[in-house]
Amino acid sequence: MPHALTHDDVQAAAERIAGQVRPVAVAPLDLGVSGTTSPGRVHAALEFAQFTGSFKARGAANFIAAHREAGTLPEAGVTIASGGNAGLACAWAARAHGVRATVFLPANAPAVKVERLRRYGAEVRLTGSEYAEALSSCETYAAESGALASHAYDHPFIAAGAGTLVDEIRAQLPSLDTLVVATGGGGLFAGVATAAHHHGLRTVSAEPEGSRALHAALAAGLPVDVPVDSVAADSLGARRAGQLAYAAAQYDSTRSVLVTDDALTAARHTLWAEHRFAVEHGAATALAALTDPSPGHGYTPAPDETVCVVLCGANTDPATLSH
Repeated sequence: MPHALTHDDVQAAAERIAGQVRPVAVAPLDLGVSGTTSPGRVHAALEFAQFTGSFKARGAANFIAAHREAGTLPEAGVTIASGGNAGLACAWAARAHGVRATVFLPANAPAVKVERLRRYGAEVRLTGSEYAEALSSCETYAAESGALASHAYDHPFIAAGAGTLVDEIRAQLPSLDTLVVATGGGGLFAGVATAAHHHGLRTVSAEPEGSRALHAALAAGLPVDVPVDSVAADSLGARRAGQLAYAAAQYDSTRSVLVTDDALTAARHTLWAEHRFAVEHGAATALAALTDPSPGHGYTPAPDETVCVVLCGANTDPATLSH
């Protein structure tokens, strides 16, 4: 198995970030999902209400705090490449510790994310058309400036922070069997799957058909580059799955499924129209895993299975919620 995250990493992260992040709320969903006939059998973890509007705040807080403890935060500050959410979280955590942050984003990053980054005091650099190009520029900057390079998903501190969700959900939902998460590069999946496996729970990774980095890695037997073409690419646009995600996907308690853009768009609309949950297309991908009607897509729970869908991000243009 490739280098893997451990449950001890997740526990250490929970101790570091205690009091720094918002505990996740869990709410029942009535979706009429096939195979989930018992009331309240499907729940949602409302992590889109986290500081900075996404789960990424957990990993960023852990990353900065761990380096602060170790005395390894340079004067040049931190830098990160991101589709937006990881950059927001890094800038937020850096500001809390009085540290400079330089964030590299694709030039097509949503304006709402760019504006918020600047409000957090970050220097924003727009480059290329996808995450991989922003990452290359970020790596060059880190080498030249001495800034500490964080990562949007494939770093033990980042993924372990994401995994702290699991115990918070379990405390509110003792009957939990399965967690469903949207996967881009895989930091959320790696952290959640590691913690879930420790507790004997299943984790389902949901990806858009047009941005299937983890699904392709499992088919190939190692992380490989994939084309990125999905309405959710602004947050699930990694060209290659991280090693931590690929390692976590080797657990027999994990599943990898695909959903169509139509299904995730419909799921996003349902979350707004029926529940008034305003989430990104990427976050809605997790719910689409339960509602996509396309053959060979998604995940069908057993009738007695208690499922929690992690709604992980809300940095979106409100004007698009009814589309």
